[in-house]
Amino acid sequence: MTEVTGARAGDLPDDLTAVEAGMWQAFRNGSVYDLRTGDAAVDDPHGGHPWGPERTVRGRVVCWLLLDGPPALPGRVAALKLAGLRIKGAVDLAGGTVVPYVELNGCRFDEEVRLPEARLSTLRLVNCALPRLEAARLHTEGDLHLPRCRIRRGIRLTDAQIGTDLLLNQAVVDRDRTGRAIAADGLTVGQDLQADLLQAHGEISLRSASIGASLGLRGARLSAPCGRYALNAPQLTVGRALYLTPAGVGGPPLRPVTPERGTLFRPFACRGGVRLDDGRFGEAVDLGHARFDLVEPQELSLRRVQTPELRFLCERPRGGRVLLSGARIATLVDRAGSWPGPGGLQMNGFVYENLVPRGPFPLTARLAWVAAATQEYNPEPYERLAAVLREAGEDADAREVLLAKHRRRRQTLPPAGKLWGYVQDVTVAYGYRPGRAAVWMALLWAAGSVAFAHADRPPAEPGERPDWNPSLFVLDLLLPVVDLNQASQWQVDGVWQWLAAAMVLLGWVLATTVTAGATRLLRRN
Repeated sequence: MTEVTGARAGDLPDDLTAVEAGMWQAFRNGSVYDLRTGDAAVDDPHGGHPWGPERTVRGRVVCWLLLDGPPALPGRVAALKLAGLRIKGAVDLAGGTVVPYVELNGCRFDEEVRLPEARLSTLRLVNCALPRLEAARLHTEGDLHLPRCRIRRGIRLTDAQIGTDLLLNQAVVDRDRTGRAIAADGLTVGQDLQADLLQAHGEISLRSASIGASLGLRGARLSAPCGRYALNAPQLTVGRALYLTPAGVGGPPLRPVTPERGTLFRPFACRGGVRLDDGRFGEAVDLGHARFDLVEPQELSLRRVQTPELRFLCERPRGGRVLLSGARIATLVDRAGSWPGPGGLQMNGFVYENLVPRGPFPLTARLAWVAAATQEYNPEPYERLAAVLREAGEDADAREVLLAKHRRRRQTLPPAGKLWGYVQDVTVAYGYRPGRAAVWMALLWAAGSVAFAHADRPPAEPGERPDWNPSLFVLDLLLPVVDLNQASQWQVDGVWQWLAAAMVLLGWVLATTVTAGATRLLRRN
């Protein structure tokens, strides 16, 4: 039987430094190799204090351990657990398969970490300083953790597959040469993507990404100094919810949570556009207390989004536009002060089934919300709001919305149409307030009775015509379907005939409008 010797048998290679030899032994033992001094300023991987050879290992040796390392000591599990080390030279695991567990805490990397098409079980880089993480098509069976890391030239996770969780909490990521801080198009995460309190100085690209559970950006600070979008995630699929909400400050370092009342919190803040077009969210999109600073042509775009609940509870966006065209929402939870003013909202084809306002949201403010989205006349937003109010039992408010629709349409008509619309509005409010017709009838009847009492009539022979009664005469004119035997035009002369004709016309208008309004109400019921 051939005897196994050398590194494969656990023997130390001859060219290792003393620090690397200690790392080699700790790897076989599965223990943490910690070279921190206890001085926070000296041990800070992001600080300026130099780390010399006494805490430096070569990246080539790290790769050796992970790809073809020595066997574990009896009764132990081999794992690379480092704390406070400087890794000099490239760590290139491209295309490799890494079996041991990897966790590095408070370490410095001189060069980028390359993991494209690599396969790992779990990788945890906690509070580390990296020039760049290149991990396109990375595949992990477990987690990928990068909390509190600072990465100077961005992260690439294009088409990566993360088996369980991806953590970026409290990380600071600067942009690469293309302007992206995180390039993760086509990313797949089995469970949660948590990026609470993240600071990204460049675009986060998650186009066509798929998140199995929740995507959390609580308290994150996103900025796009060189591009249009700070968060570019069209066709994003999230199994549960997207959270662009506050996060507690001073909470657990790896998993900050939404703060309770009375605790300090930091809201989600975004300087740059957000695109979530065609996204699918299983439970909700939550924008509670979020801040958006937008400049033309930047947008908060939710076009064709589908989710059971949209919580539009952010601060009013500064500049830019909010786009909801084609979105389909079951429940819209919103606040009056969250929506932009005229010209800042677009929601053609926006479908929602329930409205749940937080705080006062009177009908006048709701009508202003619709008007802000319709610079040019469009009946659809008015009709959708009226339908939702009617389903909620608010029939009177629904009629007010439809009346506002007709008034908005009147502004687009030629002068004759505007005049006729104004007459309809003043008389019976386009048929939505048919009770006004009775008031106008009473006023016209009273005024006509007084006027026609002084009308000039030709002499009549006794018994040839019914006795003259001005009140019945006016009532006969105003009620076209009733014959009181008083309305013959020959009973009056001169200008009185023209006044009588006007009375007949007004009677027909009022009767027709009342009939149309009654028919409309019957159809709704």
